[in-house]
Amino acid sequence: MSGTPVGRITGAALLGGIVGNPVSHSLSPVIHNAWLEAGGVDGAYVAFAPKDAAGFEALVAAGRAGLIAGVNVTAPFKEQAFALADEAAAAAQMTGSANILVFEDGRVRADSADGAGVLYALAEQAPKLKLDGASVVMLGAGGAARAGAGALIEAGAALSILNRTRERAEALAADLGPAVSVAPDAGVLEGADLVINALSVAPDISLAALKPSAVVMDMTYKPVVTPLLAAARARGLTTVDGLAMLIGQAAPSFEAIFRRPPPTLDLRAILLNHLGETA
Repeated sequence: MSGTPVGRITGAALLGGIVGNPVSHSLSPVIHNAWLEAGGVDGAYVAFAPKDAAGFEALVAAGRAGLIAGVNVTAPFKEQAFALADEAAAAAQMTGSANILVFEDGRVRADSADGAGVLYALAEQAPKLKLDGASVVMLGAGGAARAGAGALIEAGAALSILNRTRERAEALAADLGPAVSVAPDAGVLEGADLVINALSVAPDISLAALKPSAVVMDMTYKPVVTPLLAAARARGLTTVDGLAMLIGQAAPSFEAIFRRPPPTLDLRAILLNHLGETA
């Protein structure tokens, strides 16, 4: 028999969720429902997969109408989420994207916890790295790169964007301000203190040029030890995985959506067990 309190889900339940397309792979429901159950919270967290921008707008309208308490937002809707909000926290304003929407009294409030997730992951798995004055190379210029950049800039890091399409990197750099530049080529890796893969695929780079103290982070978490992280570990470099970033952004998301802090749980053990991994 389940240990869930009898009657936890009632007519007063708060509904939250993760919105994206595709979204069936997301671990966010595993995280948030574990917290809801552990805390005996009257609520549920589900996955929404609007087929297009119009579908996402309809979901936001449902939130305005009081049907949903709040949602996390992932690709490809983060920038649209920001645009549809009535107000936005500083973290969302800095990058023009949002991974949290909170619905209350017909209004939509946007926030972004992606930057907090990046900082949490780095503090946990690369505690010796000092971001103030650090040289960071971001691989990719899409939504994931945008989401994490703001917190790194605020922490005092200088970012170089290395992307296959230079025009897209230039557009992102222009949006993010003078602390961000576009790397001319892979030679920028030689001076990097931190390299972050913000691509959804394995990057086509060589780690041979990295200095021994460099840290390599991958925002991808399936598998937890990606080919990039495996190559970095083989060189003896410090690595940071996307699972730590996911866990780091989850707590502020839960508090925003369900209006209370999450209970204490060993989320990493829960998620590794769910994934069938031991990293």
